[in-house]
Amino acid sequence: MDYNGGALIGMKGKDCVAIATDKRFGIQAQTVSLDFTKVFQINPHTYMGFPGLATDIFTVYEKIMFRKRLYELKENRKISPKALASMVSNLLYENRFSPFFVEPMIVALDEVTLEPYMCDMDLIGCVNKSDNFVVGGTSSSQLYGLCEALWEPDMEEDQLFETISQALVSACNRDAISGWGAKVYIIKKDKIIVRDIKTRMD
Repeated sequence: MDYNGGALIGMKGKDCVAIATDKRFGIQAQTVSLDFTKVFQINPHTYMGFPGLATDIFTVYEKIMFRKRLYELKENRKISPKALASMVSNLLYENRFSPFFVEPMIVALDEVTLEPYMCDMDLIGCVNKSDNFVVGGTSSSQLYGLCEALWEPDMEEDQLFETISQALVSACNRDAISGWGAKVYIIKKDKIIVRDIKTRMD
C-alpha cells in the first residue's frame, strides 16, 4: 500500500461533495511522475479515488467500469452510488486471498435524489460509509487529524474547496512520498469544478 505513495480525501459540504488527490507517482522515495491520475469519473456525479499500488489502480478501475456498464445495460438506468459501493466491495472480496492493493473511495451525488454519498473501503471490500469525510493513502493519519480539526457541517462550495485544499496540502507537507501538486474535484448538481493546486515540490 505504501510502495507508490499518495494521499486522497473525500469531503461533504452543503448539497455538494469534493474529492482531492495529490499528483505524485513514485517508486518508494524516488519520484517518477507529477501528473498521475488517482481519481476517475464513473458517472456524471460519481467519482472514485484509488489510493494504493499503481498497477492495481488501473486493473480495478477497468474491472469496475466493465461491471458498471453491464449493470447499466441490464437495468437500463444509471448505477447509484450505494449499488456501486456494493459492486466494488464484491469485486474486492472475491479476490480476498490474493487482494488488489487498493482502498477505493466513492464520492458522489445520487443521480436521482442528488443526496451526497461518501464511503471508502479496505483492500478486501469492507465498506465504511461516512457523513463528513473519508481519507486514504500513505498520509491518512495526518489527513485524519487535519480533517477532524477543519471540517464543519454544511460548508458552501468555496469553503469546502478551501478546507479540503488546506487539509491535503498540510498533510502532504508531513509525508515524504505524497504531494508534488494536487487536484480538487467539487461535485455539484449542475456542474463539476476541477482545480489544480500548487504544493511544495521538494
